[in-house]
Amino acid sequence: MDIKTASALRRLRLVSGPEAVSFLLLLICSVLKRTTDFNAVPVMGMVHGILFVLYVIFWADAWNRAKWGPKTAALYFVLSVLPTGGFFAERKLKGEAERAVIASRARSEGIVGA
Repeated sequence: MDIKTASALRRLRLVSGPEAVSFLLLLICSVLKRTTDFNAVPVMGMVHGILFVLYVIFWADAWNRAKWGPKTAALYFVLSVLPTGGFFAERKLKGEAERAVIASRARSEGIVGA
């Protein structure tokens, strides 16, 4: 894995957690808006919208650079629209990055030919 691919995956991983948190906070704000006089939906909606757009941009970049198949790309996109999906995406991306680092080190040490 080259540095640009690793960076793309890292960016996607770093935005997936905050995007999931903002989605959950937006849901909570929506409930509070309906049940109380508290209305933070416009602010949280904008924050979540920005994070979601960043997630989609970083997802497209990671898909292009990592050469994911359609199933993997679709999985990461579906995880972005589920309320807690960003947490699962972050965990999967972290594991994928760790496996890539191990494979890269094995290739550089001549343990694995690739």
